[in-house]
Amino acid sequence: MNPLNHVAIIMDGNGRWGLKNENSRNAGHKAGLKTVEKIIKESIKNNVKFLTLFAFSTENWKRPKKEISFLFNLLEDFLKNKIDDLNKQNIKLKIIGIKNFSTRLNKLLNISEKKTSKNTKIQINLALNYGSKSELVNAFKNLIKNNDKINEKNLSKHLQTKNIPDPDILIRTGDKKRLSNFLLWQLAYSEIFFEKKLWPDFNENDYNKIIKKFRSIKRNFGKI
Repeated sequence: MNPLNHVAIIMDGNGRWGLKNENSRNAGHKAGLKTVEKIIKESIKNNVKFLTLFAFSTENWKRPKKEISFLFNLLEDFLKNKIDDLNKQNIKLKIIGIKNFSTRLNKLLNISEKKTSKNTKIQINLALNYGSKSELVNAFKNLIKNNDKINEKNLSKHLQTKNIPDPDILIRTGDKKRLSNFLLWQLAYSEIFFEKKLWPDFNENDYNKIIKKFRSIKRNFGKI
């Protein structure tokens, strides 16, 4: 049985779900947040130590300003209302990506990280304004700047996922089969599961089916 330490998820389909069910993309983002809470709880039950959620990519800035504003307000409200509860549950929050948001949101993100920094039950890595290609370019720049030898070990030290094990599983909902510039280096040996359901429809049973399938896979890592 394969050990499961780190699950990464591309939470795709919120907007499409919202348009389909309530004629509003924003309604889909709000519904998707409920799924996030369910999957966090289920990850804890399965003793997953790291859960990385792709919440906002560097490419998502191309979306309408009203939708972006709604997303960030939703995130602010979530942190204000839930961070104390997450802290009580011994959950650690870490942001990967570039904190290039409003002063208010940046401050709230920093406070949330600091408040939960010593928690050990599970680490939630929230990918915000994250793009893997720029992450890799910056890592190579830092290698050169520090005059470090260029190898896999040293490069990993300069990634935003430093000290975080690579994902065992990548799940992408929304019936799209692409990585969308997410953890390109870190996913080299991850088992990838593409799920047809839109993110707000994804549930605990779907998640556990994927985990069960993962545990039964023979993982060779290049060997026979």
